[in-house]
Amino acid sequence: MKAPLKVGVAGLGAVGREVAKRLAAGIPGLQLAAISARDHEKARRIVPDEAVKILDAKGLAETCDVIVEGLPPAEFRNFAEPAIDRGRIFVPLSVGKLLENWDLVERARERGARILVPTGALLGLDAVRAAAEGTIHSVTMVTRKPPEGLAGAAYLVERNISVENLKEPLKVFDGSAREGARGFPANVNVAAALSLAGIGPDKTTLQIWADPTVSRNTHRIDVDADTVRFSMTIENVPSENPRTGRVVALSVVAQLRGLVSELKVGT
Repeated sequence: MKAPLKVGVAGLGAVGREVAKRLAAGIPGLQLAAISARDHEKARRIVPDEAVKILDAKGLAETCDVIVEGLPPAEFRNFAEPAIDRGRIFVPLSVGKLLENWDLVERARERGARILVPTGALLGLDAVRAAAEGTIHSVTMVTRKPPEGLAGAAYLVERNISVENLKEPLKVFDGSAREGARGFPANVNVAAALSLAGIGPDKTTLQIWADPTVSRNTHRIDVDADTVRFSMTIENVPSENPRTGRVVALSVVAQLRGLVSELKVGT
């Protein structure tokens, strides 16, 4: 039997904490080897098993086969670089930051590393990737979130756009996925993932609405290609962090299972 893949989880926010707990509970072929967090005492309460080490970015890269990144965007490169330099599998949740650090993709090719972007809060990326093997004419995404899920985003702060006490939906952004990922780094990593699966961040169109009429983070995607035309809508139940859906952590766990499972369904 093969030795289990050693997984490290960087960041124990709403997503990282759930991923770590599920790994600690046991998934065949996977071992939670290490975690990384600023507050070591809190981290140990989340993962009490002393066999799971608490390490910094360099330690994770040296110890683990797979590193799951669930950190504040500012910490992205600090953990991505050593993981990639060691030829590890790097699973980023801050996908928008990958667009701003694109040199890491070439670096991964040179070092024999892999960057695996999880589906996250979306659906149908298999269909988008398949369509991209042909010619995609357009990809449009419309995101609607409860206002509290967008509050504090850099784009809104810079433009003095308030989403408090809204009585009706307010469109707060209309542009490319690249611009949206830059202005809403904690909110629309899904747009970055969609763009990477399809026609790229500059050609993928994104709208963001602060909508007091919805209680779930909602994404609608429309794709027009030479081989297929389709629309998808997903409504995600927010986690304890309103910016992130509960399904994101489960998406990461499903992707990790796919690394070791004898049967993998989907592209």
